[in-house]
Amino acid sequence: MTEQGPRNFVVNFSRGFLAPFRSVRILRHNPRLLQYILIPFIINLVVFTGAVSLGLDFFGNTVVAYIPQGDTWYWAVLYWFLWVVAVLLTAVLVFFSFTVVGNLLASPFNDLLSERTEEVLSGRSNNEPFALGRFIREAWQTVLMEAKKMWIFVVAMVFIVPLNLFPGIGNSIYTVLAICLTLFFLCFEYLGFIMVRKRQFFREQKNFIFARKFLMLGFSCGVMAILAIPFFQMLCIPLAVIGATRLWCEEEGLILTADRERSPLKNSLQNS
Repeated sequence: MTEQGPRNFVVNFSRGFLAPFRSVRILRHNPRLLQYILIPFIINLVVFTGAVSLGLDFFGNTVVAYIPQGDTWYWAVLYWFLWVVAVLLTAVLVFFSFTVVGNLLASPFNDLLSERTEEVLSGRSNNEPFALGRFIREAWQTVLMEAKKMWIFVVAMVFIVPLNLFPGIGNSIYTVLAICLTLFFLCFEYLGFIMVRKRQFFREQKNFIFARKFLMLGFSCGVMAILAIPFFQMLCIPLAVIGATRLWCEEEGLILTADRERSPLKNSLQNS
């Protein structure tokens, strides 16, 4: 299913935007998925607490100390202007450190969560028994792949920073490019868990995203909206993983029946 279907861009954008939020309903109907969220939640809680603590310390002890001050009114205006800019920059640093580090550390568990979510939505169970050695091997491969993606994202963001040296238009170009990179990274990041498992790598993922531009744009905006909600950020990563897996299953026609969030176990009990 692509953007050329009967759905217009508004519907596709709305469907993508709501996907992370609808993950809550999937969890409510399938509580067994919660066990795959517990460890990532603890990791995200520790990373978020550390990022905020370091951000506040950096702002209070480093940034504020270098903001010029004076007795005249224009120094006061300049001080508060730079103070607001420093707050925004610190918030951005906290956001990126939480997103990058949290995703990296929780990636093995997110991959497992995506796999179990696919089973719930499609009804296709993986009967392969759990093996600790296989899990550690696949977890290490997932971490390495996540590290590569994070490295590319960070390098790309650093590469466009010098645009701010050009007054006026340079800052505007940087802002647009930074937003576009972030939006692409978010959908590329969370779709990656299920698509890599299907042996679909960068080219296939890029084609999937650009064939469904408004759907995936909405999804990335939905993830950013969750990240903007205080204290809800800690649940953002698992909700985004479930939401991206759901969108992929919908586009591939793998969703079960009318009640798409109910588990196969619950459906079988109701039909018996």
